[in-house]
Amino acid sequence: MADYKNSGSIGWESPSNIALIKYWGKKGNQLPCNPSISMSLKNSLTRTVLSYEPKGNGDQLSFLFEGKRQVSFEQRITKFIENLSDHFKFLTDYQLSVSSENTFPHSTGIASSASAMSSLALCLCSMQEEISGVEMAEDEFYRKAGFIARLGSGSASRSVYGGFAAWGESNSFSKSSDEYAVPFSKYTHPVFQDFQDAILLVSSKKKEVSSSAGHQLMENHPYASARFTQANKHFERMLGVLRSGDLEEFIEIMENEALSLHGLMMNSTPSFTLLKPNTLELIERIRSYRLSSNVPVGFTLDAGPNIHLLYPKSEKERVVPFIDSELSQFLENGKYIVDEKGEGPQKIKM
Repeated sequence: MADYKNSGSIGWESPSNIALIKYWGKKGNQLPCNPSISMSLKNSLTRTVLSYEPKGNGDQLSFLFEGKRQVSFEQRITKFIENLSDHFKFLTDYQLSVSSENTFPHSTGIASSASAMSSLALCLCSMQEEISGVEMAEDEFYRKAGFIARLGSGSASRSVYGGFAAWGESNSFSKSSDEYAVPFSKYTHPVFQDFQDAILLVSSKKKEVSSSAGHQLMENHPYASARFTQANKHFERMLGVLRSGDLEEFIEIMENEALSLHGLMMNSTPSFTLLKPNTLELIERIRSYRLSSNVPVGFTLDAGPNIHLLYPKSEKERVVPFIDSELSQFLENGKYIVDEKGEGPQKIKM
């Protein structure tokens, strides 16, 4: 066995993110068919603690989620870890124990794989530093964490950064890469610096199609080529909007992206309709309110029925009463989650 530190524990908390330009369709080893950009959240986090010790006779990995063994996710993480030997040569020498918990409930339109895989990737990069005694430069550390997170869940690569992050090669952003995400927050207009996200819970039922299955639907989709062209154009426009602060165009692109995603699922084979009647009612009411009030509030969705309602913090005193009076009646048990743009992952003091 190599001469490494024998044992230790590391903890990281990492946020979920909401994509403004959607990643839908992949190629090769978790590489995107189009660039995407997202906003990392503040309150919707996964906290992961990774403990390691010299390998004995037991399983290489044990996994607990919120104190309970989760066999299906344990199998996924075991396979993920096994495939990382080229990137972390030391892993074969250690037994790992992973304990994870979320600050948000399941199936609420919050990307748990993004926060879970990014927090685990950050732990693995910190483990490398601990056992080798060599610290990486900060940008190198987060770039490698994003690369590793991507191998577990594509959108997780964006969660290693706070604020806005882009993932996927594009001629409109010279620093962009398919291999890892890159931060974009330093380029954004001040209006986006305290952006709010109210997550409107239409249904907490498990979604009908997993993200992995959804990406596979794009392989033979009749509109795949047109979608990737659209996404590249939207990506370029969104980069400009985030710089200029044009909220009208921001909302136009963001909502078109959300509905394009669901349109692709509806006309794929097999077909999935993930929007619920209450989702459509909420969309109509949001648009009507925006027209009548001139409040710059817009929606996006992931692959499910729940809505992310995004708006500047300066409008919070108007938007929250609107949610409570006009929208809450269409939500499951009247519930929604209050979140906002976050500053990114934090290492947990052990």
